[in-house]
Amino acid sequence: MNYHQLVEAIKAKKNFLCVGLDSDFEKIPKHLLQFDDPIFEFNKRIIDATKEHCVAYKPNTAFYESQGAKGWSSLQKTVDYIGSSHFIIADAKRGDIGNTAEQYAKAFFENMNCDAVTISPYMGRDAVLPFLKFKEKFAIVLALTSNESAKDFQFFGDGKTTLFEKVIQQSNHWGNEENIMFVVGATKPEYFKQIRAIAPHHFLLVPGVGTQGGSVADVCKFGLNKNVGLLINVSRQIIFASSGIDFDKQANAAAKQFAAEMKNYVT
Repeated sequence: MNYHQLVEAIKAKKNFLCVGLDSDFEKIPKHLLQFDDPIFEFNKRIIDATKEHCVAYKPNTAFYESQGAKGWSSLQKTVDYIGSSHFIIADAKRGDIGNTAEQYAKAFFENMNCDAVTISPYMGRDAVLPFLKFKEKFAIVLALTSNESAKDFQFFGDGKTTLFEKVIQQSNHWGNEENIMFVVGATKPEYFKQIRAIAPHHFLLVPGVGTQGGSVADVCKFGLNKNVGLLINVSRQIIFASSGIDFDKQANAAAKQFAAEMKNYVT
């Protein structure tokens, strides 16, 4: 799914919800453990329950990598099951350079057929450019994250420009709004206005809504652009809304509620 298809999906579904598939083996409902691949079974039911209320899915690769080869199989099956109907983000936070970065890009774009990969830009443009070689794919660059210790580095600056602003400014020169997004945490809504001044047309992937305390309204106040320009990710509050037999029904209800709130912001 490319930039234009993503915009059209948002307009058609009247929401910009991304469901995070942080499918922790320790937290999935116990009755699913009887299946040969419990993680995939969990994901499949979550996807079936939420697909009408979201435009994107974001599997966090750590929860699959930790399970070894079987976890990678679960991830591949999940991506295949989602197919082309939704935007798929591999939340891998890769950050290496050269041939290594090229192999990461190949892994997620060619072999797994994801639409986007999250990337740490600490090593500079060499960590990002290999991902931009793939047409109609996105590099999602970490800019201002939702965690408390983001302040350890991301707010460093010269009194005029912070590190996270510099990251966005520099990244704008490497690509454009059709192949670069930025991660901006919902727990820091006061910074969206200045971020939009730097990157008015790019999509922002926004974690931190729900369990972490961020809100849709706060993000939309300054984060929206003419094409919405937001993918608000919600993970735990949707996929772990229940640990019982009805976990998929509860996930449906939670996703539906977020989608209904987002509808107010899509014209």
